[in-house]
Amino acid sequence: MEQLSKNYIPSAVEERWNKHWKEKKYFNSVPDDRQPYTVVIPPPNVTGVLHMGHTLNETVQDILVRRARMNGYNACWVPGSDHASIATEAKVVAMLRGRGIDKNSLTRGEFLEYAYEWKEKYGGIIYSQIEKLGCSVDWNRVTFTMDTGYYRAVMKVFTDLYHKGLIYRGARMINWDPSAMTALSDEEVEYKDVQGKLYYIRYRITDASGKELENPATGEKGIVIATQRPETIMGDTAVCVNPNDQRYVHLKGARAVVPLINRSIPVIFDEYVDPAFGTGALKVTPAHDINDYNLGIKHHLEVVDTLNQDGTLSEAAEIYIGEDRFVARKKIVEELAQKGFVVKEEEYATRLGYSQRTGVVVEPRISTQWFLKMKELATPALQAVLNGDIKIHPGDKFLATYRYWLENVKDWCISRQLWWGQQIPAWYDGKGNVVVAENEAAAKSLYSEQYGVDAVLTQDEDVLDTWFSSWLWPMEVFKGISNPGNDDIGYYYPTSVLVTGQDIIFFWVARMIMAGLEYNKDKPVDKAIPFKDVYFTGMVRDKQGRKMSKQLGNSPDLLQLIEEFGADAVRFGIMIASPAGNDLLFDNASLEQGRHFNNKLWNALKLVKMWEARVDHTIPAADSFAPDWFDSRLNEVKAEIGKLFAEFRLSEALKTLYSLIWDDFCSWYLEWVKPGFDQPIAAEVYAKTVSFFTELLQLLHPFMPFITEEIYHRLDTRQEDLCVAQLKSPATIDRDVLLKGDLLKQSVTALRDIRLKNKLGQKETLTLYIETAKPEDYSPVKDILSRQINAAAVHFGSGTASTSIKLVVGRDKFYVLADVSIDRGEQKEQLQKDLAYQKGFLSAVLKKLGNERFVQNAKPEVVEMERKKMTDAEAKIRVIEESLAQLEE
Repeated sequence: MEQLSKNYIPSAVEERWNKHWKEKKYFNSVPDDRQPYTVVIPPPNVTGVLHMGHTLNETVQDILVRRARMNGYNACWVPGSDHASIATEAKVVAMLRGRGIDKNSLTRGEFLEYAYEWKEKYGGIIYSQIEKLGCSVDWNRVTFTMDTGYYRAVMKVFTDLYHKGLIYRGARMINWDPSAMTALSDEEVEYKDVQGKLYYIRYRITDASGKELENPATGEKGIVIATQRPETIMGDTAVCVNPNDQRYVHLKGARAVVPLINRSIPVIFDEYVDPAFGTGALKVTPAHDINDYNLGIKHHLEVVDTLNQDGTLSEAAEIYIGEDRFVARKKIVEELAQKGFVVKEEEYATRLGYSQRTGVVVEPRISTQWFLKMKELATPALQAVLNGDIKIHPGDKFLATYRYWLENVKDWCISRQLWWGQQIPAWYDGKGNVVVAENEAAAKSLYSEQYGVDAVLTQDEDVLDTWFSSWLWPMEVFKGISNPGNDDIGYYYPTSVLVTGQDIIFFWVARMIMAGLEYNKDKPVDKAIPFKDVYFTGMVRDKQGRKMSKQLGNSPDLLQLIEEFGADAVRFGIMIASPAGNDLLFDNASLEQGRHFNNKLWNALKLVKMWEARVDHTIPAADSFAPDWFDSRLNEVKAEIGKLFAEFRLSEALKTLYSLIWDDFCSWYLEWVKPGFDQPIAAEVYAKTVSFFTELLQLLHPFMPFITEEIYHRLDTRQEDLCVAQLKSPATIDRDVLLKGDLLKQSVTALRDIRLKNKLGQKETLTLYIETAKPEDYSPVKDILSRQINAAAVHFGSGTASTSIKLVVGRDKFYVLADVSIDRGEQKEQLQKDLAYQKGFLSAVLKKLGNERFVQNAKPEVVEMERKKMTDAEAKIRVIEESLAQLEE
């Protein structure tokens, strides 16, 4: 027999199987006559390495894809990566700075060369990690959102939507990232509750001629205004009060003077102002607040933009020019205080918007940008989910979120002030006239057609939001946009399931549904949608509940984890703790559990292989109960796992399978069929054991592919590899055999406990008497029971000898005879504990059954189960009470 290592060694196995699977091209897919099972990987950003959220996401996808492949589907899992405009450009700029190169000294083309250098380096790392994790992707289909064909598809969609009237260009108040110096969509802003300050500042009030005014009722001069942003007062172009606020009726026609710069601005009246907030007077800064911007439009106010794109004060601010906005705030507050303008300061709880990409505080900014009208696209995307064409898992948790986003959708700002990305296909002449076309040649032709002359055209400098490319992902990975109607898109689309994080439900999921429905209008909804199911994974957090981040240093390195524990243990650890949609508290202890499970499987292999040389074809099986029981137990779990997969309850499926292997197979079945020391094993029993082990490996393979493939081949001679071996459907289950198996396990456990409590050595034989109304329940398991408890004999009837140890198993009384003095007081104490437990259990069941709402609303089988619990508890109580009475005799 081949010598097996003491423990399973992942490093000796994983690379070899990865190489073998790739050489065999098991994971490459082309259209054929099988039913497709299609998954497209949520493309990770090409800005670094995979984090634990990616690990969970990729593991879930691989489990689904591998199981589909083993169920006869033509499984196609498309890998790829996303160009991530903002994040990648920031990384490339930092890289250039480290080399002493300023981005502004480069041409666009030169900068893009450096960006592609970054992409090649980190894209390769990401794909290496995906492979090391054991992901069964089709490496022939790797897609990048800046690939030439994909780029053309994005241009095609932009042009199409523009000419449909859904894309437009205009000046709007948008979210601005001063670090990345680009616009952001509303969805790319994260709001946080912070503690800020409210500054009360006095403005002088004058009449039209400049004469200072005072309040006729109080004699007070000026007006006090509360603001959180004193650094923007230089952009004030009005002071606004509520027309119904009697404190300020005397200010009609008056003007206010902006502190520090002495600009005279009008006092305006509008019911928008809340008289109860602050002092009831509002400084209006149209360039730096969306509500002020709307007031400015309504009252025809001047717009003074006091901030540069990088968040420093502009020349329009007149003072502190070039200072960072937050540095300037401190200096302005100091000067205001020195000059007597500050009345008071207050701590103030507020919400600030932060850029998802760079983490800086976002600025509202008026800017000319490109927008996509969303309402028309959102309506069918909402209906597709509400009508059940697309199912969300877990729906009870995320359906409401999806609905809220789409019912409150706003136009999408799709332009970004960057170089890395798909450049907007809009061209301008010297007068500012614009034409939109898929490429420059088409733009020139269109311009000539529209204006009757040729002209020098300049392309828009901006690029498109990254999500504007990734919303086409399920279609364009199969060239559905760039080459519509091709064989791949016809066969693989719509995809089967999307596995993704809950944080991009609108960024990506909803928008993919919109794009799919928009570009498949000629098809019925079930053929137009991009996927049939959406499975949301939870957020991976550390064991303290904190979101993992590089800043906190709590995000482990995936490759290091794989090196330490092995890929299978990492996959096991992250899946065993991650019910769908719920946050996962990641702890290395779960990976340690995975490693122990690996070794349990390895030791089971070593045990079974030890029996191989002792197989005897001439002896019959000692009994068939153990194989019959495990056959039914295996089929019972196969059916249960199938149901759990259908409901996307993968963590529960793994836990169920883990228990079947660790407990039922290793701890019970193998012990029941194990031959005695130097004794042979019947060929039939050995063959069934190998068959059971093989099926367990098949079921476990999607979760832990490397160790299962390795054991599968070491267990027996194989004609095919496990990753493509087809799963068997669940067969008939013998409920009676399962019940007898449960009785056997309960009996062995109880008798082992008696041995322990009475300090009976394992080698000391026992004599067992079973007092039962159903001796036929024990007859098939009598021999196994005898071997498991080392009994000299097992009899039916009562053993009343004074030396007998009494215990209750189910509804039956057990009497154990042993050559040892028995402490009747200890027996009585144990029986009284058992009696108290059973009475408490019965009370809880009776309470539930006495609840009319439960009985009326619960499923009939659930109510029946509770009634069975009641009957069983009552029977056990009777038996325990009888045993206690006997001890009193």
